[in-house]
Amino acid sequence: MDKILYFDCFSGASGDMVLGALIDLGVPLDGLRTALATLLPAGCELTAERVSRSGIGAIQFDVKVVGHDHGAHARHRGLHEILEMIAKSGLPQPVASRASLLFERLGRVEAEIHQVPIERVHFHEVGALDSIVDIVGSVWAIDSLGVDRVSASPLNTGSGTVATAHGQLPVPAPATIRLLEGAPAYSSGVQGELLTPTGALLVTGHATSFGPMPAMTIRRTGYGAGQRQVPGQPNVLRAVLGEATASADQGRVLVLECNIDDMNPQF
Repeated sequence: MDKILYFDCFSGASGDMVLGALIDLGVPLDGLRTALATLLPAGCELTAERVSRSGIGAIQFDVKVVGHDHGAHARHRGLHEILEMIAKSGLPQPVASRASLLFERLGRVEAEIHQVPIERVHFHEVGALDSIVDIVGSVWAIDSLGVDRVSASPLNTGSGTVATAHGQLPVPAPATIRLLEGAPAYSSGVQGELLTPTGALLVTGHATSFGPMPAMTIRRTGYGAGQRQVPGQPNVLRAVLGEATASADQGRVLVLECNIDDMNPQF
């Protein structure tokens, strides 16, 4: 029976929200640390703290680098450098391959937006170490769950503007809206960025279908916390793990019959 992972993106998604939700589902933090050990510099620490968002308990995932301001440290890594980091990381081949494909997809999007060759693309926020960990770590975490398919709800983007390295940009940001092509998205009217480029990349890069939660027997539920409190709703991403169940129409056969008495039977 198919094992399904469903992302409920009612409050958007970001890289740390995805990884926090997966850890809350049961992905071991120590296993994640071991898997990413060769990708991380000395003094880098991965943490998972239980917090509350509007009364909902959730895991806040974070990357801390002792002695460095990792929020600004190496924000301008290029695509080639990141792919090289992944290739040398010692990650399982399926994980390294999917993570590389995600970064290549993002690289193509950024190249088209900024009208530069992909070789000249340098990531800003997504090139920072914490975002690299979010993307590669989420790929490893989903792989470790052994799911057969991933599904997601329509994605809540937020609204207004967001401050970036390129100045104030509309929400969803240009890279985010390009990554959403082919996926259902909406804004509930909340001011601010609910869906980040990293969150859009991870959800649309794994989900093969979008819509209501598919019919399944629920086994576990996890919540990943966003960085800020959002007035009027919990700023969390919900992840649901379960096994597919037969739909009500499965096995049903529809037969159409008619009588034709005024036509040549050869027709």
